[in-house]
Amino acid sequence: MSRRRTAKKRIVMPDPVYKNSLLELIVRQVMRNGKKLLAYRIMYNSMIKIAEMTQKDPLDVLEKAIRNVTPLIEVKARRVGGSTYQVPLEVLPERGTTLAIRWILAACRKNRGKPMYIKLTNELIDASNKSGSAIKKKDEIHRMAEANKAFAKQRF
Repeated sequence: MSRRRTAKKRIVMPDPVYKNSLLELIVRQVMRNGKKLLAYRIMYNSMIKIAEMTQKDPLDVLEKAIRNVTPLIEVKARRVGGSTYQVPLEVLPERGTTLAIRWILAACRKNRGKPMYIKLTNELIDASNKSGSAIKKKDEIHRMAEANKAFAKQRF
């Protein structure tokens, strides 16, 4: 991290089919080894599958899933004296969205045996229904922050 200047925020162009910038963020996270076309294929197949399974607009399901997984608070390690404290901090909206996407994809990648678009579909539907691995991760982070509320005064 540079101490001189803060990095400029990059503008995310919306994806070509759904014209949604959130979808483009997810595609960029799905992408491995620069294979963006494969990432688009995975994401669009997942969106089609979501529409078939839920009979709802897939963008609404996607946004609801991201909203449900987005954390409000997180813990950061802070070293004071000789000991390290887990200090709870509020999460900025952009970081919260990034964490939500990361947790959903980590939950998808953890499961083996199925194609990625099916795993992504299932995880997004579960997250929109407030269940699944990504929601468990969010709850775990919130519990940890609640347990370490006493160290909030150690904030940066």
